[in-house]
Amino acid sequence: MIAIKKAKDEFMKTGIPGFDDLIDTGGVPKGTTVLVSGGPGSGKTTFCLQTLNHGASNGEKCIYLSFEESDERLKSHMKNYGWNPEKLEEEGSLIIKRMDPFEISRSVEALLAKARGELLIEIDEIGDLIPRGFKPDRIVFDSLSAVAAAFAGREEGYRIYIEQLFKELEKIGATSFLITEINLDMNVFSKSGVEEFLSDGVIAFYNIRKGNTRVSATEIIKLRGAAHKKKIVPFSITSGKGIEVFPSEEIFVGGE
Repeated sequence: MIAIKKAKDEFMKTGIPGFDDLIDTGGVPKGTTVLVSGGPGSGKTTFCLQTLNHGASNGEKCIYLSFEESDERLKSHMKNYGWNPEKLEEEGSLIIKRMDPFEISRSVEALLAKARGELLIEIDEIGDLIPRGFKPDRIVFDSLSAVAAAFAGREEGYRIYIEQLFKELEKIGATSFLITEINLDMNVFSKSGVEEFLSDGVIAFYNIRKGNTRVSATEIIKLRGAAHKKKIVPFSITSGKGIEVFPSEEIFVGGE
């Protein structure tokens, strides 16, 4: 009995109705880094806000680090789904913080200028942004695409930053969801390919065309430490509720 309970405690429920049913363990392995990939408006931000809301509402410490939208806009999104971010902030379980991707690119480029050719440089922006004494259980990083754009084609700096970012997240020990925006072709899930290689998991979000309409769908591409269903399933997004995944249904792509 004790061994079974310990095994269950090693996994974290996302809190997305239907999504955890795609995973044999009923949740994401704790402490993993998960790439959340998809095109614009595919549901990535809603998924991440919803899992943070679930965690914070159940006593976990959660932080959303945004490179794009302001904290007020993100809170507005949450309220549209009937969630109360201000209450969670007052309780000390949720932090939403705006970040500047250009500050990161400038600091990395400065370090590279001082130590050209060295791959082991110290990048501690993520640790610095988490308040002292606040040990997060869940982190959302929104987004890797904004950081890549700030590097403006300087691939060496971006690659080094990504490698150090994953090392920093591993040290923190939280379950991390890293958003990347990309027009998926069913094979590529990140800008450089390094992100999906370093990630423990990859979740893809699609807007699939079916005749003259589009269907919202999701798929777990990989998830180290947990077996999962290997199929594309539909989901809905509704006001006052958020995302609901339909794990027993399937989306057929191509050949129709």
